Amino acid sequence: MKKLINIEPKEVMGYFEDICAIPHGSGNTKMISDYLVEFAKKNGFEYRQDELNNVIIFAPGSAGYENSPSVIIQGHMDMVAEKTEDCPIDMEKDGLDLYVEDGFVKARGTTLGGDDGIAIAYALAAMTSAEVVHPPIEAVFTVDEETGMKGAAGIDVSELKGRIMLNIDSEQENVFTVSCAGGANAYVTIPTERENTEGIIFEITVNGLKGGHSGVEIDKGRGNSNILMGRLLYAIKDKIKLCSIKGGSKGNAIPLSTTAVIVASEDISDIVAEYEKAFRNELRSSDENVRIVCTNKGKGTQNTASATQKIIAYLMTAPNGIYAYSMEIAGLVQTSLNLGILELKEDKMTALYAVRSSVGTQRIWLCNMLKAVAESLGGTAEFDGIYSEWEYKKDSRLRDLMIEVYKEQYGKEPVIEAIHAGVECGIFAGKLPGLDCVSFGPDLFEIHTVRERMGIESVQRTWKLIKEVLRRLI
Repeated sequence: MKKLINIEPKEVMGYFEDICAIPHGSGNTKMISDYLVEFAKKNGFEYRQDELNNVIIFAPGSAGYENSPSVIIQGHMDMVAEKTEDCPIDMEKDGLDLYVEDGFVKARGTTLGGDDGIAIAYALAAMTSAEVVHPPIEAVFTVDEETGMKGAAGIDVSELKGRIMLNIDSEQENVFTVSCAGGANAYVTIPTERENTEGIIFEITVNGLKGGHSGVEIDKGRGNSNILMGRLLYAIKDKIKLCSIKGGSKGNAIPLSTTAVIVASEDISDIVAEYEKAFRNELRSSDENVRIVCTNKGKGTQNTASATQKIIAYLMTAPNGIYAYSMEIAGLVQTSLNLGILELKEDKMTALYAVRSSVGTQRIWLCNMLKAVAESLGGTAEFDGIYSEWEYKKDSRLRDLMIEVYKEQYGKEPVIEAIHAGVECGIFAGKLPGLDCVSFGPDLFEIHTVRERMGIESVQRTWKLIKEVLRRLI
């Protein structure tokens, strides 16, 4: 039995319920992709489906809009498929159990997938609803956005004529996102040989930090445990040899714990205590619980890195943190990098960075900086996962139009936001020169959790906004 059949806007909610009936977690998108192909066939629309399961649907313009410039409506098919331990739903095979409560659409025991099923629903309704007047629509649906934007990276957009794009993948109704960072993964390697060293063995751990997302929280002044460890090791560099280091778990997360095992020629516990005091003072507002645990393991012989001094020199000079703020958007971090994972074992030290910038040349600058520092110490730097930035457009017809319509309908200004993280708009901006894009959407709360919920009235207001923007894009 349909749960949303009587909820306005009926076209949008109807398609959303259809989507929720199809399993579509990241990596499991064949069924939802085929559903979109069948939609296109049923309505007589041209379509393209690629080997990744990305789908593009081409819908002609309404009467009087046939020759207007095409507009792209874009969203991703995949959802984060999470459920409670006692939920009987098999998210690889079963649809969701929707229900309505307190003005929200929810799913029992699972994530809802409003991120980004609502984008698909809006796009399908825009192409088929008799009440929507629109230019030719190029609806672009990508896969695996939640696991690295793989669909957007691999899609062929050579047939797209549109250079105005409505990306419906934001979770706050009053926020229009207009810029994002591009980025890359950087892998630094410092080679070393091993040798046996006799002395006092210490295990040192820097922890108690808050960590966080290296795009969203990079401006919070939070300590990076890998960088703090480098500072401490430099203070005792003439007294030690390194056995091992391990810190951080993800390149795009600010590391909150790093452990090093060293062999020292003398007791270094007093120096460690001094640095703990210094770190607590420096980070008293951002990481008040930072601490250094130093455990004396007694005397012995350990296999250590012969390149200890080079490794410590690298950690002491390693680029990290914010390098530039935007000159156009107050408070926006423009360029940064994060030493997310650090490891010394066997014959090399490796460091993984997340490099970000909303200006492509500054991303290249940071990558070259990492390469120069590594090479000066006999190491190397390699890069992958490069994705384009979405630079802020000083003159944007779409942004101005959406602000105008929003003010008319809501009686207030929307929030114009740029983010220091990657979104699909950046990839499309790199593939479609001159792209004019805004990312927006209805209110979605606690996405990626089993508490996810979508505001019904917000869906209605956003649908009204979409219809009017399409009508004026002639």
